[in-house]
Amino acid sequence: MSTLAENSGRRRRKRGGDTPTVKRTVNYRQLKNPFTPQTVFTEDRVAVIHDTALRVLEELGIKVLLPEARRLFAQAGANVDEDTQMVRIGRDIVTAALASAPRQFTLHGGAHERHIDMQLGSLAFQSGAGAPNCSDMARGRRPGTLRDVEELTKLVQHFDAIQMLSPGVEPQDVPIHLRHYAFTRMQLSVSDKVPFVFSRGTPQALDAFEMIARFRGLSDDQFAQNPHCYTIINTNSPRQIDIPMAQGLVDFARHGQPSVVTPFCLMGAMAPVTVAGAITLSHAEALAGITLTQLAKPGAPVCYGAFASNVDMKSGAPAFGTPEQVKASLAAGQLARLVGLPWRNAAGCAANTNDVQAAHETEISAWGALLSGASIIIHAAGWIEGGLTVSYEKLITDMEMVQVMAELCAATPSDDAEIGFDALAEVQPGGHFFGCAHTMERYATAFYEPLVADWTNFGTWTERGAKDANDRALDLWQQILSDHRAPANATGDRLAALDAFIAKRTQEGGAPPAD
Repeated sequence: MSTLAENSGRRRRKRGGDTPTVKRTVNYRQLKNPFTPQTVFTEDRVAVIHDTALRVLEELGIKVLLPEARRLFAQAGANVDEDTQMVRIGRDIVTAALASAPRQFTLHGGAHERHIDMQLGSLAFQSGAGAPNCSDMARGRRPGTLRDVEELTKLVQHFDAIQMLSPGVEPQDVPIHLRHYAFTRMQLSVSDKVPFVFSRGTPQALDAFEMIARFRGLSDDQFAQNPHCYTIINTNSPRQIDIPMAQGLVDFARHGQPSVVTPFCLMGAMAPVTVAGAITLSHAEALAGITLTQLAKPGAPVCYGAFASNVDMKSGAPAFGTPEQVKASLAAGQLARLVGLPWRNAAGCAANTNDVQAAHETEISAWGALLSGASIIIHAAGWIEGGLTVSYEKLITDMEMVQVMAELCAATPSDDAEIGFDALAEVQPGGHFFGCAHTMERYATAFYEPLVADWTNFGTWTERGAKDANDRALDLWQQILSDHRAPANATGDRLAALDAFIAKRTQEGGAPPAD
């Protein structure tokens, strides 16, 4: 199994020689969160927030722009006003939907070792996603292109601690009616991890489903039997689901693929200024989206999602890594556990460059997501400018944090040999443990090997060029791209079949996105 500990080029050496020792082996591909979920509200107040969210759906309602979605709600007994497009959903409908949504499912990657278990207690990370721009120290800040998203996907493929692909940057050099072809082909050709599919209308979704199924040798029925990709559904806070998002909820459910229903609620802007108020709105919108998936197909896989933070009240700009974001994450975790579904939360960063502010904001918000018990943590690596840009260097420096978190998911041995009484007996008072048998048996694999951190002293660091973390990250991502190899399943025949499909669909006019 390929691991960063093996691939980073920072292999431990034998004493007095240059021959690599046994490599340290770790498994970052399937993680379980070892931390007891933390809370911000008492159980009785969580129950009140849940009840209030149900009241919002019953009394205030949610605007649903897609006629087919309104029809599904009406058939289930919801109060639908076609003139205003407002849908008022009874709590009995929501309760029934939550009962039919699966508590566990497996996302299937391109290889068995890439499968991911989705349930409360599981853990997967995603890199920064959805940005219109990207940046790196070699080429500067620029609008995203297909080359950029391919490079970012190759970086994600390299790191086992990122288990799922995400739409890193928007490939703006490809026309929107053809973009999903190029994006899906790119994912399948450079990575065997679980792919992402955009929700931009039924024709685009069906095209992507067919491409994934063909590439993996699946019939339509086989594809629908298990989740092989996923999408992200963002509601339009406050209290609206637009046409592409509603259509995505329906299409993915009907084809057995999960939606991650994630309201994006900024306190003081698109949501109440309080943590409790924002999380109530977020919960109501998530419940409405989850309910729609179950009305489209009972038992369809779906993930609860939440992404709430505050704005800077002086400028209105989004803020991340704040105490309020952490509290909102912890509260969302309480509500996710109340409904019992796997769920996604997010890190975040408002800094404009990869500096100490950027590191702090991403790390504190990622810890909030980790301690909230999130099953998926998005934007864990590379995200800056409040989501306007993905930075290559920040993706690398953030991976130090992600890998440390992945390390914390591993069990810490405590058998008699690990406790080391013999070592304590061997080393006399005032001595040291460098050369004792216990250390010599373990020194090559005992500790996590840093990715970009430099532990040399000032003199050695200066002699080696005084490179800071950004400099080292630049060197590393360039090396990773140079060393990239396509996954084993990306064969010439499979790619040729994809290209033939894309050529046919392009000749037919492609698939414009939904309005």
